[in-house]
Amino acid sequence: MNNHCGLCGKELTSIDMMLGENKLSEGNIICNSCLEKASVLNEELLSDLHRFSLKDIESLLQNGEIVQRETIQENISENIPAVADSERRVLSKDLYKKRLKEIKKQLESLRANLSLFTKGEIKELPYILDPDEVILAITDAQFTKTTDAGILLTTPKRMISVSKAMFSPAKVNEFLNEDILEVSFVKNFVSPNIRIHTKDKMFEFESFFNKDYAEDFYQFISKIYNREDVSEASSAEQDVISESVLEQLEKLGKLRENGILTEEEFTLQKKKLLEKL
Repeated sequence: MNNHCGLCGKELTSIDMMLGENKLSEGNIICNSCLEKASVLNEELLSDLHRFSLKDIESLLQNGEIVQRETIQENISENIPAVADSERRVLSKDLYKKRLKEIKKQLESLRANLSLFTKGEIKELPYILDPDEVILAITDAQFTKTTDAGILLTTPKRMISVSKAMFSPAKVNEFLNEDILEVSFVKNFVSPNIRIHTKDKMFEFESFFNKDYAEDFYQFISKIYNREDVSEASSAEQDVISESVLEQLEKLGKLRENGILTEEEFTLQKKKLLEKL
């Protein structure tokens, strides 16, 4: 491994080599001093450095912008099941800021109780969620038996897990509503587990940050996904479904009142929910 900065040529220190080694897409490593200079011009370097090449950084420092950049896709780690690796949507800087602001307002409206370590995951959501996709519930959660912290959220059409290590790409897994058979919850004093049962297999998440909030999240999603067989359906089941739809409609109403959703967006989401009754 080259132990000198790819930009200035200075010998790398142990600090430069920590936390992902300041590594670029083609394997070059830059020192923290060069990273600091470049990140002043482009803050995205601090969270997604691996996506940039040495030529990108040189172009940024010389011209104030990156002339051309290739997006690097990293395969999901073997110990994390690859349900569907969502492609990163291309957004302009202004559109990204607008969408991120909308998402943060949604989280405020939901009174989302998330740890400080989820900032990277939140910043990825504008690239992951559709323009009109609304977050209905969210919690800290990570795949069991991994070191990847992250978030688990649900929208009107799917559940999504996002994990984002420093200087590493976001790992995104989606679970479409039509593929989810049920969800379950295993209580634990330290880290309760949320399980998603699909047609193919079961996926398990640990919640270390706040076990009570994790259970609240499960109680919400269980009203959406846990249904009895048609042969055993009852009026009680319909009551649960109706209650879930009403809760989601109430949240959509608050998002509209807070100016996060337009009237057209609210009407569209409301129509989708009412079709479930």
